[in-house]
Amino acid sequence: MGSYDNNPFADDDVNPFASSSSKLSPLPHEPYDRSATVDIPLDSTKDLKAREKELEAREAELKKREQELKRKEDAIARAGIVIEEKNWPPLFPIIHHDIAAEIPIHLQRIQYVAFTTWLGVITCLTWNLVAVSVAWAYGGAMSNWFLAVIYLISGVPGSFTLWYRPLYRASRTDSALKFGWFFLCYSVHCFFCAYAAIAPPFFFNGESLTGILPALEELTSNSLVAGFYFAGFACFAIETMLSLWVIQQVYHYFRGTGKATELRKAAARETMMAAL
Repeated sequence: MGSYDNNPFADDDVNPFASSSSKLSPLPHEPYDRSATVDIPLDSTKDLKAREKELEAREAELKKREQELKRKEDAIARAGIVIEEKNWPPLFPIIHHDIAAEIPIHLQRIQYVAFTTWLGVITCLTWNLVAVSVAWAYGGAMSNWFLAVIYLISGVPGSFTLWYRPLYRASRTDSALKFGWFFLCYSVHCFFCAYAAIAPPFFFNGESLTGILPALEELTSNSLVAGFYFAGFACFAIETMLSLWVIQQVYHYFRGTGKATELRKAAARETMMAAL
């Protein structure tokens, strides 16, 4: 039994982290000073405060500008002034034009046809210049070409300013005075188109307009020039018929809504104020 007295699993106290030759020594403690403070640079704190003040100043300036812009917009709205954004033609906007959004439904058809007549007068005057240029190339007078240029460069902006834009604004605001101005200027437009379709040799030089009379004269001398003049005559004739339809329809609407009476009263009132 003596051979079983010793416990085979009992070993001496052995440090598992100690090697056979030496034992590991514990790491020294780092010194810790409870009274030590962390130094924060004062310059960075000042920069943060300066930036905060700068942001606050910018925010106050933006609020001030927003309030000023809102005040101006309210004043414009009270005055009835409409800011028109240029949106036509789409590729190179030069005018404001939006019939579907701004013109009442019952006037949109008339407005579209009136817009067609404005595009039509541009087409007529452009073709007139082309035809007169061909006639000049075949021995025509240079003065006719200069007159055709004057018709084009004055007729396009003049027609828009004098009668199309007044009709557009009259249809949008239902203003009797604007309707009255439209009737005055559009009547001149109708007369000019009818005159150009005939082109008699008085008031204007007949050969500077592509009417039926110059076309018949050119038919005996140059059939090519006569063909250009006959095409111009057709353009002016169609333009005249469409223009007469527009002024008739606008007049019927003007009379039916009582705007004629309102216009007469406004004219009488302005006359009295001018006299006083």
